[in-house]
Amino acid sequence: MLLPPDLRDWVAEDDMVHFVLEAVDRLPLSSFKFNQRGTGDRQFPPHMMFALLVYCYANGIFSSRKIERATHRDIAVRYLCANNHPDHDTICKFRRENFVAVSKAFVDVLELATSLKVLKLGKISLDGTHIKANASIDQNVTYERACEIREQLKLDVQELMEKAERADENDEDAQKLPKEIARREKLAAKMDRAIDELKERAKKRDEKARADFEKKLAERDRKEKETGKKPAGAAPKPPKTGPENSNEQVNLSDPDARIMRKNKRSGFTQSFNAQAAVDADGSQLIVGNHLSQSPSDSGELEEGVSSVPEQLGKPEAVLSDAGYVNADMIERVEKELGVEVFCSVHREDAHSERHYDYRPKKQSERPVRKVKDPRLLAMQAKLQTEEGKAIYGVRNHTVETAFGIIKSVMGFRGFMLRGLEKVAGEWELVCLSYNLKRLHRLIAQQSEEQPA
Repeated sequence: MLLPPDLRDWVAEDDMVHFVLEAVDRLPLSSFKFNQRGTGDRQFPPHMMFALLVYCYANGIFSSRKIERATHRDIAVRYLCANNHPDHDTICKFRRENFVAVSKAFVDVLELATSLKVLKLGKISLDGTHIKANASIDQNVTYERACEIREQLKLDVQELMEKAERADENDEDAQKLPKEIARREKLAAKMDRAIDELKERAKKRDEKARADFEKKLAERDRKEKETGKKPAGAAPKPPKTGPENSNEQVNLSDPDARIMRKNKRSGFTQSFNAQAAVDADGSQLIVGNHLSQSPSDSGELEEGVSSVPEQLGKPEAVLSDAGYVNADMIERVEKELGVEVFCSVHREDAHSERHYDYRPKKQSERPVRKVKDPRLLAMQAKLQTEEGKAIYGVRNHTVETAFGIIKSVMGFRGFMLRGLEKVAGEWELVCLSYNLKRLHRLIAQQSEEQPA
């Protein structure tokens, strides 16, 4: 026999597939989006489709075509699907349309971990990582270049239309011309969208620049009135406005993706900034997540803390690296959200000395920026205490470990979907799959530690 009468005979009892099926089965049917009209082909069970996505993501299978192939080749996946084989279009559509179920399942898994006494929310570690978008960095265009290409496309379309008219008059074969015209019109529509997007970004940027300019002028006038003298230095110049005065680019494949670079030693990539809040008290479960279009983490602290579901309660403290230094935001998190912040004021390697540093010595070392804000000075003093060092010391082996597992063990290094909303939903699906993988391991460890 090619297959046994019962596929469970070929699936190990401790395989994660059993745990995924039980966890997903807890979700109510109302969480899923499906065809309620009853027309078309018979639908696959929503719980089966959702379990298929979660199990494949947890095991490093992300493409809908590869997931379809796994329903034929992978015994555990074949068992999960009860020998059904949904095609890649069905899998991809289900993934796009059920991010509400993903959000509910994310919270449900964390509540399950709490009920099993694996998770007890206390301190959380916050960090972000750049994950590549489903778009090429070569597809970026500036405002001026987009306008130039649009004008050239209009001329090309007009020329092709004239050729088509001449072909009709001379009774020539012009079958290729409509396709060429349609291709150029489609590209022109992309340029129109890119120009509109860059105009919208410029509008928001100009509003902020004008507000900062007026604030500087008001501060300069205030000093002049107090002292009776003109302040030293040149008066602030009004900002240059409009999309033509910026080098900002928009991507034609995914306009929501941004050009990012991890540091000066790294190359530029078309990416999103994926943020995760990880339990720092032992479980290493991701308790909150969100997606950012900013390459920097400096404005993500408040949203990162707020991403923790209300059902879990409020964390006691948040641990973050120097990328999150923002005195105003730290103050808001502590006063308004009531969460104590342990944030490194300097980069971890800014003051560290390597006794056997193999790197060549730099000709001119950039001086470490001195901290002047009293709020940041207080934070620096708190982290220099023995208690502060002990609390902050657990950050690295919690959130960094979670990102390492997602990227290296699960193999997730690039999004499959496009658009901020869909990519954010896919990131939550990745975090959910990681949590189930981690929770399955924690429960196995608990059973091993219990006496026989």
